[in-house]
Amino acid sequence: MKSSMAELPDEQDMLTEQEIDGSLTPNPLPASLWRRTWRASITAVAYLFLYTLSQVTGLWVLYMLNGYRAFPAAYKVLGLLQYILSNAESSDQQMEIWRVECVCPLLATLFLGVVILGTGALFCLRTLVPGNSTGFLDDRRQSISRQPSFTYSEWTDAKQEDFYELDTIPETPVFDCFMDMKADGDPTTLTVKPVGLQERRGSNVSLTLDMCTPGTTEPYGMLLSPRDQSTQEYLENASNPLTPAQLHMRALDDAVLQAEFYEAPMNFVDPKEYNIPGVVRKNRYKTILPNTHSRVCLQGAKEDDFLSTYINANYLKGYGGQEKVYIATQGPTVNTVGDFWRMVWQERCPIIVMITNIEEKNEKCTEYWPEDSMTCEGIEITVKQFIQADDYSLRSFTVKYEGEERSLKHYWYTSWPDQKTPDKAPPLLQLVQEVEEARKRAPPSSGPVIVHCSAGIGRTGCFIATAILCEQLRQEGVVDILRTTSRLRLDRGGMIQTAEQYQFVHHVLSLYERQLTWRPEE
Repeated sequence: MKSSMAELPDEQDMLTEQEIDGSLTPNPLPASLWRRTWRASITAVAYLFLYTLSQVTGLWVLYMLNGYRAFPAAYKVLGLLQYILSNAESSDQQMEIWRVECVCPLLATLFLGVVILGTGALFCLRTLVPGNSTGFLDDRRQSISRQPSFTYSEWTDAKQEDFYELDTIPETPVFDCFMDMKADGDPTTLTVKPVGLQERRGSNVSLTLDMCTPGTTEPYGMLLSPRDQSTQEYLENASNPLTPAQLHMRALDDAVLQAEFYEAPMNFVDPKEYNIPGVVRKNRYKTILPNTHSRVCLQGAKEDDFLSTYINANYLKGYGGQEKVYIATQGPTVNTVGDFWRMVWQERCPIIVMITNIEEKNEKCTEYWPEDSMTCEGIEITVKQFIQADDYSLRSFTVKYEGEERSLKHYWYTSWPDQKTPDKAPPLLQLVQEVEEARKRAPPSSGPVIVHCSAGIGRTGCFIATAILCEQLRQEGVVDILRTTSRLRLDRGGMIQTAEQYQFVHHVLSLYERQLTWRPEE
């Protein structure tokens, strides 16, 4: 706005000062008129030059389009200009000028010239006769004030990451609308009515945009969350058992699977629940936090120190609701390697499944294991065996602490990109089956299987859900992928992070069912 006001003609400022003083002097007006005339002359010359240049260039280009080469076309233009500017009358040149090859370029360039001359004339008139510039600025101010600060397209496109970064509180997925509301009635009767869920691609967080403002509409019809139900109620009751035939049909119906995926709430944690200094240094991603009721609490000398007990990890149930079969956690950072190994020892974990590379554009996980041996938090970790397969590697560790020694297997699956799905399903299915067999062969005193990717929700959720559903398919002959996903999200929000991953789980289960069908009878 300041730049617009700076463009006001100087004579207006002079007249304003004269009116304030109550007297007019004869000198400013001629000086002002002289300045306007000079500006108009410069403008006229500039537009005449532009007109001439456009005519010559237009003729040259159009002659080239009619079949002439560059130099013959230029010669043709020069000949035409010479004829126009000369006073000689030649019937041959008159016939030449009215040939079709000349008439078409002339009409086009003359039209362009009229536009240029008309525009120049308008600018000269505006310079010579100053109009109501103040009114123009007032209208411009009003038009600017009516423009929104951002458009809806800017809200929904990839630039929304910059918008979220403006918030002093870390951006977070959708929460129950009653979290920040004080209801007069029973909180259990409140329902969640979020407008829509939107996935944030190309990052490590699946954001959910919740706009509880009345009258707000979401254009993505299939992104609507379940209405008249709370997140807790939906995740506890959601179910859609599939027979083998239904599973094969559903795996091919991407639209239905996407609608089912977006309908289920993510159940992310409100960062306000972890508003404790120092916690942010223990989280790889500030919006991916452990749900409080199922989080793993580390034991230590300082039981009253929350930071010493905190790790971004959750216990997850297995098939049939068996407690603490898995632990889903984030990829350890440099600050949390010690906490990770404390958890491995404390929970007596026999297996670690790592489903991420160390770096994928940026760091996804730090290398928390040794090449040969190391000591971390008093725990000695020694590599005993290394096996390299096509799509994953297996390391066998010996873990020793205070004289007690245990065995630990580390499976590292590297063929699964972040936010996407593997190119082939059989290698993943083979890894799931091998891990399950190793878990069943582990000592009875063994604890949960640790599974992690980078954030600990996307690829981790797919792996754990696949393991549970394979067992359900073997035991019951049906699978309930929606129910399994919902139960996992009850204990750790965001499990199975994208619709593409949700579809991939269906494809893997369909493949596994066909393998069971064709398995020869023992």
